[in-house]
Parts: sequence; structure tokens; C-alpha cells
Amino acid sequence: QVQLVESGGGLVQPGGSLRLSCAASGSIFSINDMGWYRQAPGKERELVALITSGGQENYADSVKGRFTISRDNAKNTVYLQMNSLKPEDTAVYYCNARIVPRIVRGVERDYWGQGTQVTVSS
Repeated sequence: QVQLVESGGGLVQPGGSLRLSCAASGSIFSINDMGWYRQAPGKERELVALITSGGQENYADSVKGRFTISRDNAKNTVYLQMNSLKPEDTAVYYCNARIVPRIVRGVERDYWGQGTQVTVSS
């Protein structure tokens, strides 16, 4: 079965940096768009960054210039480099991927990681 596993979250001081990783595993035929979402307490889940299979990147205005999304297709992994972190970035971060499983008549599905907590506090 296909699954996504995130890592790299934790507690960091304002202005610090974290690097999140999300590795897809299982029987995978292809991975299309990959992205990072976050959900802060009392708020809806929002898109933070997205990267297409061709490498085109899109960012939420709130993180543009501070965060960088990248992917390693050979490793089925997407990364989120977060610099100049602010307390407002505190949230649970989820990776997302559009994946075609390697099964008979497999179709593209939306897969989610379990989430990793990022806390920015002094």
C-alpha cells in the first residue's frame, strides 16, 4: 500500500530553520503534484507550497521568500526548507501527493501524511 511519512518537525526559535521531509513508499507507478499543507489551532488546513512533477513551484504569500519546496523523484521524497521562521508558522504540517498506484487499473488518488508538529516559540 502507498503511504507518506513526514519527518523533521520540532521546536525552533523565531528566525530559525527547519527542514521537513516526506517520503512516499509502497507500490507506486507515478507521483504527480506534491505539496505541503499546514493547520494551526482553530484554523482550516491551508496550502503552504506545491511542486508539480515538472518542478514548478507555488507558495502561499505568507511564506514566499522564506520557504522552499523541492523534490527528489528518485527517492519519491518531497522537502520543505523553512527559514526565518515566525511564531505564526506554528502548525501541524502535512505532506500531500497525487499518486497513481502500481495496480491493475490504478487511478490517481490524493494521499496524505500523518502530520508533523512545527512549533516556533521563544
